[in-house]
Amino acid sequence: MIPWTAAILAGGHARRLGGIDKGALLVGARSILDRQLSLLHGLTSHLLIVTSDRSRVQAVDVPVVVDRIGGAGALGGLYTALVEAPTEQVLIIGCDMPFLTAPFLLYLADRGRDAEAAVPRDDQGRHPLCASYARRTAPHFHARIQAGDLRIGEALMDLTVQELGPGDLAPFNPDGRLLLNVNTPEDYARARSIAAAREGWRGTEPESPAG
Repeated sequence: MIPWTAAILAGGHARRLGGIDKGALLVGARSILDRQLSLLHGLTSHLLIVTSDRSRVQAVDVPVVVDRIGGAGALGGLYTALVEAPTEQVLIIGCDMPFLTAPFLLYLADRGRDAEAAVPRDDQGRHPLCASYARRTAPHFHARIQAGDLRIGEALMDLTVQELGPGDLAPFNPDGRLLLNVNTPEDYARARSIAAAREGWRGTEPESPAG
C-alpha cells in the first residue's frame, strides 16, 4: 500500500465562532481534533498538524508545524502541508469536520493516488479542505500565494482534478453528515445533536463558542 500523509489544518481564525479553536470544540465526549487523530492513527503512520500559531494546538502526539507563509489563510496551510509532508500524496483535512470515516478517507486516498488533486463535491459544492493533493503541486500553490490570490477554489482550476461527486460519496454518506463543517454556532449545535443521537452521549452543554 503506497503511503500517504494526513495533514490537519488547524490555523483558521474561526471569526463566526468568536475566534475559538474549532479543533478543540467538543462533539460528543471528545474534541473534533481528538476524533480526527483517533481515526487517522489507524489509517496512516504519517500525520501532521499545520497551524498559524503553535500555541493554539494542545499537546498532541503528532508533529505540529507552523505556516511557512504567514497571512495566507487556508491556502498557506495547504502549501505548508505539501512542503512538510514526507510522502508524495497528502490528504488535507480541515480541523472542523467531526464525522469523517475511515472507509471514506481510504477511498479518497485511493482515488487521489495518481491525481494532482482529488476533491469531494456534494450538494454544497466542492470541499478542497477535505481532499487529496500531490506534493508536486506545492509550487503551483506557492505561486498563487505570491500573486496574492488565496482562493483555493480558483487555484484548483489550474490543476487536473479527480472529482468525487454525490454518487461517489453516497455509499459513505447515508445521512448526509460526512462532510459537515463546523463554521457557525448553528453548525456546532447541529454537530453536537448528531453526535448525541449517534453515540448516545449526553454531557454538560458548553458555553456558546460565540458567546
